[in-house]
Amino acid sequence: MNDFEKFPTADLNDLRSELLSAGLDSFQVAELIAAFLIQRGYGVSTDDARAAAAHLGASGCALPSLQEQLEKLAYTM
Repeated sequence: MNDFEKFPTADLNDLRSELLSAGLDSFQVAELIAAFLIQRGYGVSTDDARAAAAHLGASGCALPSLQEQLEKLAYTM
């Protein structure tokens, strides 16, 4: 993981809560992740977002895992 945080903890907690409570399938999770990043000015690959969604499902959407996946996905536009 990077030595800095790209995403505020409050934003990550909000995203995590939405992911856990919404009952979304993996494609919807990928769309939500992509929207989160796009709203913050980052680009994201749809395929990579789907892979991250699968990883997050396997990790139980733990906050450190969520941050790590977002940092891997986000690229500057």
